[in-house]
Amino acid sequence: MGAYKYIQELWRKKQSDVMRFLLRVRCWQYRQLSALHRAPRPTRPDKARRLGYKAKQGYVIYRIRVRRGGRKRPVPKGATYGKPVHHGVNQLKFARSLQSVAEERAGRHCGALRVLNSYWMESHSHPGGSAVGQSRLTATSVSGV
Repeated sequence: MGAYKYIQELWRKKQSDVMRFLLRVRCWQYRQLSALHRAPRPTRPDKARRLGYKAKQGYVIYRIRVRRGGRKRPVPKGATYGKPVHHGVNQLKFARSLQSVAEERAGRHCGALRVLNSYWMESHSHPGGSAVGQSRLTATSVSGV
């Protein structure tokens, strides 16, 4: 078994003592950073390579934090008009996935690059109990490559 296979097996067993500690520490580290920042190298090199990343010039890695949970309709003071069936404000579900939202944000931030792919890294909750965020790692490459 090669090195990437071992890394893949480690990530499959997220409940192991080593991975739980590592994820907890990294989760705290990533929360201190901004919601969109450039990472020096992929957190999961095996997954990044499977998704098309190459360790050479032209490929950059961004870590994006996306808020989890439903979408609230932006209406002033909850004022909705029309029939009651269309009055929903709070329990709306966003049609797009969190992955596509994260990739779009990375693409907007790096206009000259195009998004190659992305993968889930970790989800974390606020100590108060509400769902806060989910981190995605996005590999963006130069459009000429």
